[in-house]
Amino acid sequence: MASEGSEDEHPSVTLFRQYLRIRTLQPEPDYGENSAVSGCVVAPGRVVTVLTWPGTNPKLSSVLLNSHTDVVPVFQEYWSHDPFEAFKDADGYIYGRGAQDMKCVSIQYLEAVRRLKAEGHHFPRTIHLTFVPDEEIGGHQGMELFVKRPEFQALRAGFALDEGLANPTDAFTVFYSERTTPFPLPLPGVRVTSTGKPGHGSRFIEDTAAEKLHKVVSSILAFREKERQRLQSDPQLKEGAVTSVNLTILEGGVAYNVVPATMSASFDFRVAPDVDLKAFEGQLQDWCQAAGEGVTFEFAQKWTEPQVTPTDDSDPWWAAFSGACRDMNLTLEPEIFPAATDSRYLRAVGVPALGFSPMNRTPILLHDHDERLHEAVFLRGVDIYTRLLPALASVPVLPSES
Repeated sequence: MASEGSEDEHPSVTLFRQYLRIRTLQPEPDYGENSAVSGCVVAPGRVVTVLTWPGTNPKLSSVLLNSHTDVVPVFQEYWSHDPFEAFKDADGYIYGRGAQDMKCVSIQYLEAVRRLKAEGHHFPRTIHLTFVPDEEIGGHQGMELFVKRPEFQALRAGFALDEGLANPTDAFTVFYSERTTPFPLPLPGVRVTSTGKPGHGSRFIEDTAAEKLHKVVSSILAFREKERQRLQSDPQLKEGAVTSVNLTILEGGVAYNVVPATMSASFDFRVAPDVDLKAFEGQLQDWCQAAGEGVTFEFAQKWTEPQVTPTDDSDPWWAAFSGACRDMNLTLEPEIFPAATDSRYLRAVGVPALGFSPMNRTPILLHDHDERLHEAVFLRGVDIYTRLLPALASVPVLPSES
């Protein structure tokens, strides 16, 4: 099938495919291509674009629809089609980096607002659409800076929607919190450094850095296995409800025949929201002390307490969101997001946020080769937002607003 949209293609699908063709991949995203919209410059070359649909009652807090514009790198040799062609096959699957993460949601927001405006709707609450850079590398020159700016404060956001994940079942996943990441991605999370006696590689040297580092690595990987088994043994648990850890970097040594005086191991920790962070930090300290003298650990950035968005019907935002989904006969599966999104910055400044990407019956392919989304799933997502936005933008006056 030709890469360009056919005459009978739905205009929303055509727009989605056009957006996929913009090469905003890290580490050098082309944020400027085809852009004629100004925005808030949060860092050199990093702009947050804000589109606003004013509500009828400007005294009320607003609804924020957030999406990021960057995508992760690709290994083109493993793709069936050019990842920036937005190829649509005969079955209706659209291939492209960002098809699921999260250019689909950006266009679904736009098309839902377009449809509602064309139908003449007006709602009490203002709706803002934000398009932010650099989420895929931690958001440190994107949302993290934006929430500190007066331009963000001027939005008066009372609630936000952000990205979620596909769900291969009939249900739709909605994320109300995230696991703690003790660092600004993409830096290593916890770095363990071991020092010991150096010497010639032919000798049995006592108290080496490698021996002691091995003990810490073994302790952490044993903890990893315990958490993995806990997840697998309880069908009620989801990945975001347990702590994950992976050994990602090993460093040390200068030559094959020289025993190094220093070695280090770096780990990517994603800590469940119900974990006592001080106690967990103490556990890391205990593992290092048990390995011997000269073993220490450090964070690239200290732990931060996770924030949780309410998911009970006493919360007016959740009641509006879940009620609209119920009216559409959508089955929701509330979960803790297993990784990190820009929602954490919103929650940290007091804006409740839900991560939601309406893609059910769809394999999770974000960051994967052949990332793709069926056009029917994409179009249904537009329909879903067309029902969700009126509900959220019509939430009655809150006690804090009266």
